[in-house]
Amino acid sequence: MEQQGEKKPVKIPATITVKKFSEVLNVPVSVIITELLKNKILATINEEIDYETASIIAEDLGFVTEEYVEIVDDQTMTLEKLLEICKTEKESGKNLQSRPPVVTILGHVDHGKTTLLDTIRKASVAEKEAGGITQHISAYQTKKKGQLITFVDTPGHEAFSGMRERGVSIADIAVLVVAADDGVRPQTKEVIKYLKEKKIPTVVAINKVDKPDANIQRVKQELADNDILIEQWGGSYICAEVSAKQNIGIDELLESILLVAEVEDFKADNKRDALGVVLEAHLDPNKGPVATILIKTGTLKVGQDVVVGKTYGRIRKIEDFIGKSLPVAGPSTPVSIMGLIDNPNTNDVLQVASGKTAARLKSKGIGEASSDQRERLTSQNMMRKIEDEKVQKLNIILKADVQGSLEAIEQILSTIKSDEVAINYIEIGVGSITESDIKIASPSKAAIFGFNAEPTPVAKRLAEANGVEIKTYKIIYELVAEVKRLLIEMLPPEIIRTDYGKMEILGIFKTGKHDMIVGGKVIEGKIVKKSSIEVYRGEKMIGKGSLSNLQQNKVPADEVEKGNECGLVFEGDTKIKEGDVLLSYTEEERKKTL
Repeated sequence: MEQQGEKKPVKIPATITVKKFSEVLNVPVSVIITELLKNKILATINEEIDYETASIIAEDLGFVTEEYVEIVDDQTMTLEKLLEICKTEKESGKNLQSRPPVVTILGHVDHGKTTLLDTIRKASVAEKEAGGITQHISAYQTKKKGQLITFVDTPGHEAFSGMRERGVSIADIAVLVVAADDGVRPQTKEVIKYLKEKKIPTVVAINKVDKPDANIQRVKQELADNDILIEQWGGSYICAEVSAKQNIGIDELLESILLVAEVEDFKADNKRDALGVVLEAHLDPNKGPVATILIKTGTLKVGQDVVVGKTYGRIRKIEDFIGKSLPVAGPSTPVSIMGLIDNPNTNDVLQVASGKTAARLKSKGIGEASSDQRERLTSQNMMRKIEDEKVQKLNIILKADVQGSLEAIEQILSTIKSDEVAINYIEIGVGSITESDIKIASPSKAAIFGFNAEPTPVAKRLAEANGVEIKTYKIIYELVAEVKRLLIEMLPPEIIRTDYGKMEILGIFKTGKHDMIVGGKVIEGKIVKKSSIEVYRGEKMIGKGSLSNLQQNKVPADEVEKGNECGLVFEGDTKIKEGDVLLSYTEEERKKTL
């Protein structure tokens, strides 16, 4: 038995269920219930007890307790705070050791960014290891001249500009990819502007140099026109000419990156507790929530309690990008961690719990954090919101393979603007489409959209039984197009009215039950056959009808201009009198678009 002074305090939150309490103490539930009864407290296995009660019982059983402290908003680490800490740390010069450079590859869509990343990865990772890399790993390391380089993937399409910028903010060096056969495009200019604003060290990679229509000199000139003057032209930017597909010039590119890294001298304090950034997160059916983290500074160890954005947990396992288990991970290392209770968001910051910072948020805190989305799950809440607003809502449940995909889809959908229709997210989450998604979708009549997320067999059967529509996609823009189409269908038609002219009634020739034959003079514009008619007596409109037959000088006419007299058949219940004015007009329904 340990001495009292050597005992490690058992951390207990503000409230805890009897079952969970027994697990924390590693004591049978029956023992806990017996101790509670001794203290005249009757509690079942699923009932909650507060910290004071739990601490008394724990002490009676020989444990030392400590309460978890809830993290308040101003204690939560943000990406901005993290980058500031790294900057201050480097300036202090204490406990600093060299770390691998973190590199991101940017450029216009279709200029070969993804191919280049894959080529570098395959060239540096043994084939048997490369097979172990999953699609969820958005970062990896390669070795050149015995030195590690970390590559971080960022989305490439124009609509992902916000995510791409944040990707750049966590990287040390940017590789600007420009296709030799295409040159500097609008998105390339956007990237250049951002790199120059943030003063991010940049290496230029002119890709696709093997193509017959490649024009390297033209690309260099276009870069110079955008203030990217390469070294060969007397500038400060290193330029590598590569072909990602043919594996040409990759070594030179990696050497260029190491050269920039040597000049910049990237360092971090690996003695401190780790601080890292979430690159990606997904729900693994066997492992639970898995987050890909880039360690920015410090060292992360298995068994440490961590807070990641609004979630928390204890590190059960750390894996590198090829799935190899690691006991620790240092600065600039991309790793997958297991042990969090929920999926964090992309760009959330991981921090190791220390002092009063708790590895576990209070149940209240977590409820607030994750119920932002779950609150909208209740159909009553959703219906109330719809009644409060005149905007028509398209109810959808959105599921994706990873957090980054969700963020990207939401970002693109947020660009669809309308005052009449809107998307109402009933639920958003990562992982497969499950039975619970169907149960939520059914009362709210929501359609379920899955991106790289398929329904489970049970969910599929339940959806068919309840008439819930499930749509799954492999391409983001197909999903977005379908959502947009559904929104357009909900738009009320636009009524286009065309006023033709007015006619003053001079005589009544026949009055029927539902029609009249009248004559008069066109005083404004023209009167058009088969148009609609409004009847005015003075300033007031007294009725409506239609014009079925129009004659001028007893000859049928399609229209009669101003200044001419005509006769017409008015169909309608309004009884016209001499002196009334008829307005000839048409209304056309036109389908609106977004």
